[in-house]
Amino acid sequence: MDDDLWMLIEPLLPPWPEKSPGPRPVADRLCLQGILYVLHNDIAWQLLPLELGFGSGQTCWRRLERWQQASVFDQLHRILLAELNATGELAFAAALAP
Repeated sequence: MDDDLWMLIEPLLPPWPEKSPGPRPVADRLCLQGILYVLHNDIAWQLLPLELGFGSGQTCWRRLERWQQASVFDQLHRILLAELNATGELAFAAALAP
């Protein structure tokens, strides 16, 4: 994932509690890359290879669930649509055509 896309996504992510119990969580960017890897390769969460450094499949799945509950992807969708519209790259007419 390139830095420009990450700069759009990162501010939308809910913050972690200051004093969360247990080990330090896997970085959000790494978890997102793990989520994208699982979705792109159409594999089960438990098959996400740990050696890639994205955290476990369970960790990535929990982060995805947390972000879905916080409406991160809905917000990102609206931001990307607004950017495309602002640059004239969004063709609403084509989307509405039968």
